Amino acid sequence: MTAYAFALAMAALGVNGPEDAAPDWDAINWRTHEDHVRRLRQRIFKATKDGDLKKVRNLQKLMLRSRSNTLVSVRQVTQRNAGRKTAGVDGEVALTYRDRGELAERLHRHAWGFPPRSGHQFVLLCGECHGS
Repeated sequence: MTAYAFALAMAALGVNGPEDAAPDWDAINWRTHEDHVRRLRQRIFKATKDGDLKKVRNLQKLMLRSRSNTLVSVRQVTQRNAGRKTAGVDGEVALTYRDRGELAERLHRHAWGFPPRSGHQFVLLCGECHGS
């Protein structure tokens, strides 16, 4: 099977989620997504234990881009946490199934909209620190 045929087959299955619609929160198979996240965490742990830092970093990036991780994280914050009814810094609370699905979709699609900051070090000086 060629890479193109494989990509088409995976797109047909919706492996990384639908392209344009928020997931139906009631229809999500949580066991499957939690298993994916658990296995990925185990792989990161094993790579860390083995000292393979390149693999650790690659698996961490995979975790950040994982749809399963996004769904499980949104579920944790909006359903399980004690502060689920408290608005976050954006002032939003996602209490309905539709809101949760839209939040997960928005986070998964647009989480990489901000470029990373450069590695410059910023030195904060105060009046007491440098004797003025």
